[in-house]
Amino acid sequence: MNKMPLIAPSILSADFARLGEEVRAIDKAGADWIHIDVMDGHFVPNITIGPMVVKALRPCTDKPFDVHLMISPVDNYIEAFAAAGADLISFHPEAGAHPHRTIQHIKSLGKKAGLVFNPATPLSGLDYLMDDLDLIMVMSVNPGFGGQKFIKEQLAKISDIRNKITTSGRNIRLEVDGGIDKETAALAVQAGADVLVAGTASFKGGSQFYANNIRMLRKS
Repeated sequence: MNKMPLIAPSILSADFARLGEEVRAIDKAGADWIHIDVMDGHFVPNITIGPMVVKALRPCTDKPFDVHLMISPVDNYIEAFAAAGADLISFHPEAGAHPHRTIQHIKSLGKKAGLVFNPATPLSGLDYLMDDLDLIMVMSVNPGFGGQKFIKEQLAKISDIRNKITTSGRNIRLEVDGGIDKETAALAVQAGADVLVAGTASFKGGSQFYANNIRMLRKS
């Protein structure tokens, strides 16, 4: 496991009236990935952006687009987000009938595949999918809104997944999304995370603070 986690600021917390500028600014500030939360108002209680916005943002940065699909049925939209410029596409096992088929579809498009576990979602089935996964994400809040409080009970799940990854011998990233700040970033990394999604903590204060925000998350 890498000692220094990757920081993936979620543009859900950016200024949507200046989204292209915000992506450029957070890239310049030191973001490793750009995390894009896609919500459909059906699978989760909010609506955000679609593939056209992802396509419009693609020229704004060379950093990987980490696209988190909170939509159901998810299979109908994978090709559109892949074509729009996603580098990694993550989805929830509840969002499709056949998670293994969905993973295969993502990989067939030349993209990295991730599987996302909500706070109440058990890890059943994960052992049979790990050979094809590039990333596993633990939601440390219930999905749908930014700015929520970190659910500390998820630390045990993060640790369990880290043990599974280590046992598998595979190079799978372990990402944590929700309520990440200086305190919870340290807890998540101690439990085994190596990618941190941080929306509010990355974008707070305006663009002049973004570099320091990211630096503080790493330092923690």
